[in-house]
Amino acid sequence: MKTFYWLMKREYWEHRGGLLWAPVITGAVFLILNLMAIITAEVLGSRHGAMMIGGNDFRTMIEHADAGDLANIGSAVDVAMLSSMSLIGIVMGLVVLFYCLGSLYDDRRDRSVLFWKSLPVSNTSTVLSKVVSAAVIAPVIAVFVSIICGVMQLFIYAVVLSLHGVNIWQLLTLAHPFRVIGSLLSAVPLYSLWALPAVGWLMFCSAWSRTKPFLWAMAVPVVVGLMVSWFGIMGLFNLPTAWFWTHVVQRVLLSVFPGSSIVFSDHNLSSMSDMDSNDPLSVLSPGHTYGLLATPNLWLGVVAGAALIAGAIWFRRVRDDS
Repeated sequence: MKTFYWLMKREYWEHRGGLLWAPVITGAVFLILNLMAIITAEVLGSRHGAMMIGGNDFRTMIEHADAGDLANIGSAVDVAMLSSMSLIGIVMGLVVLFYCLGSLYDDRRDRSVLFWKSLPVSNTSTVLSKVVSAAVIAPVIAVFVSIICGVMQLFIYAVVLSLHGVNIWQLLTLAHPFRVIGSLLSAVPLYSLWALPAVGWLMFCSAWSRTKPFLWAMAVPVVVGLMVSWFGIMGLFNLPTAWFWTHVVQRVLLSVFPGSSIVFSDHNLSSMSDMDSNDPLSVLSPGHTYGLLATPNLWLGVVAGAALIAGAIWFRRVRDDS
């Protein structure tokens, strides 16, 4: 266990720029852009004699709002808190994608694999440390950075609106910050399971390919998908051609991006109509998202990911590019 802990530390030290600083810088840029937008709105409002943000109109709207209007205002504040996660999530997905592609290939390219193999550390422990870094550590860091950015963004909006006479505490009571935080944190285990086939495939290509792992990882599933579409192979199983692209190609290439389970999962797509349109957080609530655990789509992907990871471990042991 202690050896595995130090392997995890090694991965973090070597890839701190992508795992930590990429989401931190993305969050900082997101907040700066929001501040610039607020300042621009204030300047334009003062020049044209209008309150671009908040003002008496907003205060009056809150004072005369009914329960439905207040719920809509709270939902808008919740979405503002979640908005930082969308940008940070895209960056995290790119980081995980390229991290997995280079995780085993780079060691062979610079011959550092010879040093690591000389140590009393098994190939299984080395590969699994990289899997945990991609599927657990990266999303945990991204979620915590997103939470900090969301709270800071909420605070900035509240301060700006308070300067225009809006009761800051009334505004904050309309939001659901703890529910937003709970939804983000609860999504991490589900992401780890959903992303496993993509992590496994990318690391398999990293361990297997002698050169250009990115090209192999992208080209193989796309070419196979084109062949399946061209020859209508899925018709033999009474399935549409789109099934292969959604359940195979998408899973091995795009599952590393947060939110892909909501977009591509049959469970989530079929139950979207049952969601409350006035409650955007219902889409991310554990009661809804964890229904994915009851679908074979998720567990077939986990099994496929585990098989691909086993293949990556085997290729790391036998591959010799010298």
